[in-house]
Amino acid sequence: MPPGSGGREGRGNHGEMTDPVLVRRAEAAGVMPVYVNSRKEPVTVSDQTLAAILDALGDPPDPPDPPDPPDPPHLPGQPSQPGQPEPVQAAGGAGRAGAPRVPRQRSWGFAVQLYSLRSRASWGHGDLRDLADLAAWSASALGAGFVLINPLHAAEPLPPVSDSPYLPMTRRFTSPLYLRIEDIPEYGRLPASDRGRIDALAAPLRARNTAAGFIDRDAVWTAKRAALKIIYAVPMSGQRRGEFERFRQREGTELDSWAAWCALAELHGPDWRRWPQEAQELRSGAVVTLRFGLQAAAGFHAWLQWLADEQMAAAQGAALAAGMDTGVIHDLAVGVHPGGADAWAHQGLLVRGMSVGAPPDGFNQLGQDWGQPPLHPQLLAAAGYRPLAGLYASGLRHAGGLRVDHVMGLMRLWWVPEGMPPDQGAYVRYDHTATVRTLAGQAAQAGSLAIGEDLGTVDPWIRHYLASHDILGTSLLWFAHEDDGTPLPPQNWRHGCMATVGTHDVPPVSGFVTGEQVRVRAGLGLLKDPEAERISAELMLSRWQDALGREGLIQAGHRPDADEFTVALYAYLARTPAVLVGVSLADAVGDRRTQNIPGTFDEYPNWRIPLCDGAGKAVLLEDLPALPLVRAVVQAALP
Repeated sequence: MPPGSGGREGRGNHGEMTDPVLVRRAEAAGVMPVYVNSRKEPVTVSDQTLAAILDALGDPPDPPDPPDPPDPPHLPGQPSQPGQPEPVQAAGGAGRAGAPRVPRQRSWGFAVQLYSLRSRASWGHGDLRDLADLAAWSASALGAGFVLINPLHAAEPLPPVSDSPYLPMTRRFTSPLYLRIEDIPEYGRLPASDRGRIDALAAPLRARNTAAGFIDRDAVWTAKRAALKIIYAVPMSGQRRGEFERFRQREGTELDSWAAWCALAELHGPDWRRWPQEAQELRSGAVVTLRFGLQAAAGFHAWLQWLADEQMAAAQGAALAAGMDTGVIHDLAVGVHPGGADAWAHQGLLVRGMSVGAPPDGFNQLGQDWGQPPLHPQLLAAAGYRPLAGLYASGLRHAGGLRVDHVMGLMRLWWVPEGMPPDQGAYVRYDHTATVRTLAGQAAQAGSLAIGEDLGTVDPWIRHYLASHDILGTSLLWFAHEDDGTPLPPQNWRHGCMATVGTHDVPPVSGFVTGEQVRVRAGLGLLKDPEAERISAELMLSRWQDALGREGLIQAGHRPDADEFTVALYAYLARTPAVLVGVSLADAVGDRRTQNIPGTFDEYPNWRIPLCDGAGKAVLLEDLPALPLVRAVVQAALP
């Protein structure tokens, strides 16, 4: 949370806890009866919450075979102390043998919500060609080493399409919303009449690119799906058919399951829990397509994933060819929609009746419920952590790095029982030696960076443990402060992290400086005391103004305007030892609007905000080179 944010975090307990037997059962199952909140206060979990979680976990499965090879022994709650072998060279960085790649030197890159970044050729929604072009331009013209994007996970196969990239139907496959239609090889073989039909589908969406209105995924996907159906009817060449079949073989049963779920969702809706009983229970994709005669529909959805795989490879290739040492850093969401494809195909691994979230803190004062079922820790162990390994491998296939959202979930997750408010949850432990080893191992195999989003309530040992496995952390300027609320001096920041000013859940700098972030949240009823929040926000800005003045980045005693404040804050980041600096593209163009406000649904247009400048005018990819603020922010962020 931003320093100085007001608000009560939660009570000292959830209710009376009087059953010592229940407490012992909870501790044996990895459920924590007491946790420490972000104010470092102990909070006792209620018997009702503990009982609900134990009931959902059920009887423990047979213990799995021990993993091979194990990590060195360590004390619970303490960082391990692995040996320090001689460093070995890896592509783009240096690191220990068997560990993720680490950067050789400081690099910077844009952080962008890809859907928000449109070009003149976009269909009203940023796509993979836009990603390739942004990466190539920022590398060749500005010296960027990477570009960090939002999760590209797939959503529903038919409208309405969910807006949130963090509540997908699958984390394994890519949303075809991000396809550039004209880059599909078979598009070039279409007759003029079919190209004309596709142009007619694209025209009204391209016309919206220059407007500041909200992104309409339903309209975009309706048009793109129609265009893709036209292209799918074109016979593939022998070479292309062979490449497609090799892709299907490589992806195996996971692709079969995704394609089958899509075909069934087109018939029965996108929530498998409401399907006919037989469809719910048949989780083998190959069996489902044969049983229900869905081979053609499933084939179409498998083809879409092949196209997305090709275009993601092209984007990473363009980034590296332009001189990036890392290239595209993909983002992995915490979980999936409970009615989606992954939840259907992996019913045995997910815990029904539970949802993942976060306890209350100063910025999200009611706690958070993300609506995603958690993985069963004991059943995940019994599966040898192979589901996690496959997930990480998929995310790293065409990437120079993978950012894992809420990486603390590898150690513990906040479970909220169904029907209870978010503040009535509890932490459930996972075997972090196995989960962290799985992430580090897959990143090492790919020669890629591993980055953990470790913001919020985090025990210090967690960050130490991740760092000992060469997993970089995440540091946010708004959250970087001493115990008394004063900004953390730049020399005291971590080295092994990606440093940014904000994230998608907090406003751009301009939104903070102008006070819009308080006005919007107050108008939505999210603040218990809006005036106290306004005073806290002003105090935070004053403290940062003083810190910037002490560093000589602004004139002492002078309140800079939004653009000046933005440039100075990125210059502050440049003085930290952080090995990566992420520059929010929204900050660099002066946008004021927040992409997502936690705790809201329809009240705010979450994940639908196109890239705009401070005056609310749409900014296209082609506009970026001519914007003075972009150049000034990037120059400030350079070491």
